[in-house]
Amino acid sequence: MKKGFITVALSVLLSVLAAYGVLKAATVNQGKDNVSNPVNNTVTKTVNLAQTDYPDLTYAAEAAVEAVVYVEVTATQQYQIDDNPFYRFFFGDEMPQSRQVQGSGSGVIIRPDGYIVTNNHVVANATKIQVTLNNNKTYEATVIGADPATDVALIKIDAQGLSTLPFGDSDKLRLGEWVLAVGSPLGYQLRSTITAGIVSAKGRQMAHDPRERTTLQIESFIQTDAAVNPGNSGGALVNKTGELVGINTAIVSQTGSYSGYSFAVPANIVKKVVGDLIDFGSVKRAVLGIRMADLTDALAKQLKYDSVDDMTKKLKLSSLSGVYIDEVVKGGSADKAGVKEGDVLIAIDGETLQNGSAVQVKVNSYHPGDKAKLTVIRDGKEKTIEVTFQGSSSENGTEVAEGEIAFYGTTLKAAPKETLEKLGLERGVLVSSVSTGKMLEAGASEGLVITYVNDQPVSKPQDVVDIAKAAKRSVYIEGVTANGRKAFFGFGKE
Repeated sequence: MKKGFITVALSVLLSVLAAYGVLKAATVNQGKDNVSNPVNNTVTKTVNLAQTDYPDLTYAAEAAVEAVVYVEVTATQQYQIDDNPFYRFFFGDEMPQSRQVQGSGSGVIIRPDGYIVTNNHVVANATKIQVTLNNNKTYEATVIGADPATDVALIKIDAQGLSTLPFGDSDKLRLGEWVLAVGSPLGYQLRSTITAGIVSAKGRQMAHDPRERTTLQIESFIQTDAAVNPGNSGGALVNKTGELVGINTAIVSQTGSYSGYSFAVPANIVKKVVGDLIDFGSVKRAVLGIRMADLTDALAKQLKYDSVDDMTKKLKLSSLSGVYIDEVVKGGSADKAGVKEGDVLIAIDGETLQNGSAVQVKVNSYHPGDKAKLTVIRDGKEKTIEVTFQGSSSENGTEVAEGEIAFYGTTLKAAPKETLEKLGLERGVLVSSVSTGKMLEAGASEGLVITYVNDQPVSKPQDVVDIAKAAKRSVYIEGVTANGRKAFFGFGKE
């Protein structure tokens, strides 16, 4: 009996010692990065995934939900019936040219006094905007400004002491990092919905070929797999510390609903845009004045190289980073600085540029008049060029070229003496070019000489800009067309 008891006791003791040994071994290995494999004499990198290593997203979710709002919009939609004989036959000329439509999206409160950032496509052509907070309070909102190039808009409600989301540094986001998408997918009933995912990619572009765009678009989207649907547009992309790192903008889907990919405008772009809208009323965007292409095999073959590797070798590039400059805009920032067609731009102010998207984002961080150092490869040698950025032609009052100023989609310059004499005028400002904008919509044409703005005589471009800027609501233009006819038209500033 005693012998049997001793045998059992020894068995128990050995089992305890064995279990302790296993536990001790596991404890010793915990926290070590490298583990040796005695079978094949290799070293394997290991990562410990203790439960505490997973992010706690509750703080970020609870903070974000109070600062994300539901945006309901009434907007004007134009009928496309001008070339449709069916409508003309049944309705004649009495068919209404537009209608009011309802839409919705999301927004993020960025200041306690009611400033809210959303997407431009959410509030475009809006005649009425209502904002509902997470506590169900509803306010009328007004548009402070919008930037179609980045699809960012700023609206404001009359309120104080609101919960806000602080801006984070979107450049510091890492692939695989956890993020939350907060917004109102599919309408009012799903307000304040929170989904989670990881950062899938950075610097994404939606357009296949940037050279085919008809309007300026700055795209460097954060791609995530957080579920986003129609109605999430304008909502927040938040990191695990509760900072705003992006504004949810788009999805890629064949059905119109979430299919696993969503895209957000990086917070660093948003911050610059809304800062300009608050400070200046418009985005003060720097323009480099180049057409560029990413370094690819297709480009290499187009340029008569065997491959992109052959191109890299012959141009003496250290890597595939950078963009090939295939056109320099005459009179633009790059042209004046001495940049040439065929240069490869690899860095701006020491920041390496991987592709065209990175160039756009970097240039967008500057204001007109700022200086920067471009690093280019020319004839196999690295060269540093200092550039002074000019402004976008879409910004009123910005100097587009020597002696020319942008004004609502047109370019203005002092009317030449011979032009004034031909039209029998003593003074005036020449419209030297016309593109999309309020002036074109109102009836402006190239060659028009503006003589009066809001009943005040003008003799130089800055006169036109200053008088229009001082106007509270509308701008009225009087002038003479290139063929000598009098012209009079106006447009609203809002």
